[in-house]
Amino acid sequence: MTFTLHVDADRWRAHTQSTRDAVRAAISAGTHHHTDGDLVPVAKGNGYGVGNERLAREATRLGLTRLAVGTVFEAAAAAGAYDGDILVMAPFEPADAVAAAAWAELERGPHATRILRTVSSPAAWDALVSGPGGSPTTGGPVRVVVEALTSMGRFGLTADELLGVLRDDAARDAIAAGQVRLEGLALHLPLAEPHTDHRADPGARWHDSAVSPAPPAGATGRVIEVHAWGLGWLAAVADLSDRVRAVASDDAAAAMTSAAALWVSHLDDRELATVRRALPEIALFARIGTRLWLGDRGALQTRGTVLAVHDVGRGQASGYRQRRASRAGAVLVIGGGTSHGVALEAPSPNASVRQRVVTAGTGVLDSVGWALSPFHVAGRQRWFAEPPHMQVSLVRVPEGVPLPAVGDEVDVDVRMTTVHPDRVLGLD
Repeated sequence: MTFTLHVDADRWRAHTQSTRDAVRAAISAGTHHHTDGDLVPVAKGNGYGVGNERLAREATRLGLTRLAVGTVFEAAAAAGAYDGDILVMAPFEPADAVAAAAWAELERGPHATRILRTVSSPAAWDALVSGPGGSPTTGGPVRVVVEALTSMGRFGLTADELLGVLRDDAARDAIAAGQVRLEGLALHLPLAEPHTDHRADPGARWHDSAVSPAPPAGATGRVIEVHAWGLGWLAAVADLSDRVRAVASDDAAAAMTSAAALWVSHLDDRELATVRRALPEIALFARIGTRLWLGDRGALQTRGTVLAVHDVGRGQASGYRQRRASRAGAVLVIGGGTSHGVALEAPSPNASVRQRVVTAGTGVLDSVGWALSPFHVAGRQRWFAEPPHMQVSLVRVPEGVPLPAVGDEVDVDVRMTTVHPDRVLGLD
C-alpha cells in the first residue's frame, strides 16, 4: 500500500447520520408530510474518494431507500451493492450509441425494476413512449424522472417542451398501458444564486399555473425557481392524471401519484424547509453528495508512503527532466502520482481579486519549474522536484529538516473528487 485513504469511521458515520437527520427534519418542516421524500445520497465518479460500492453500502446503513448515481455505467455496480431504487442522473440519450447499449443491457438484467432513468429532451421522451415499452425482462414499466432546464443551463426540458411532452397522447397511452411510470421532476440548481428571476421572466414560468401563489417571503433565488417549477409540475401532473384516468383503469391512474415529486440538488436545509412549507403536497427528494460524504473533511486523510530517501547536493540533478537542486537536502520518493489524483485540479473560478492574484502567482512559479506539492513533511508542504510521475512523486526537502524513514506515511492534501487511493482503510 503506497497511497492510502484513512477514514475515522466513527467520526465519519456520525457526520453522515447527523446530515441525514437534518435533511429529514428540513423536509418535514413541521408538517405532516415528513414521509413524502427523503435524502437521496449520491455515489458517482470516484465515489468521493471512498468508492461507489462502499457509499452504496453506507446508504443502506443509513436506512436510505434511494440512491443516485452519475451514469448508466455506474448503475450496475451500484445495484450489486444496494437493494433500493437507483436514479441515474445523466440523461438517457438514445443517440448516444454506447450508453444506449448499456441501458439495453441493464434493462435485461436482474435489477431493471429498481432503475430510474432521467429524461431531459423531447427526443429521448419520444423514444421511450413510442418504443415497445417496459423492461424486456420483467415486463414492468420504464421508470422515468424528467429533468427541467433550470438556471444551471446544462440539461433539461424548457417549460414549453415539458408541457408538450406531458400533453402528448402517446405519453398518456404509454402511462395508461403501464409501459412508462413517471416518478417526478428533477431540478439541478446552481451553487451560486441564479441570475434568472422566475418571478419576472415569462420563459421561466409555467404560464398562469406558476404565477400564483407568490413565492415565499424572503425566499432565495433557488427556492423561487424550485417553487415556480413545482407549481407548474403539480398542475401538469394533475392534468395528465385526469387524461390517464379517462382511458385506463383506476390502478393505472393511481400509479400517477408517484409523479408528484421533485428531485432537487444544491438546496441547503433552510431552503428545503421553505420549499416544503410552500409545496406541502409534493414529495421532496434531496440529492446530496459532497455535503454528506465530505462534510467532515477531518474524518478523511490521504497519505503517501515514503519509498526511498536520497541525499542530494546543491546542483545535483534528479528525475526524468534532470532538474538540479538549488540547495543541498534530500529527494523523497513518495507513493502517490497522477494515477492517484495527485496534483490534478479543476480550473479555479477566480471569483475574487485574491483568487486571481494567487492563480497568477502560481502560474509564474510553474513557468520557472517550481510547483508546490500536496505532500507534507515535518509539518510543511514541500516542493516537487519535478512534476509527479504516474504512481510516485519526487519531493525536495531542504537540508536540516528531519527526514521520514522508508515505510513512513506523510499526509497529502488532494481533491477528494479526483483521488484514487490504492486502499481505503477504516471502513472495511
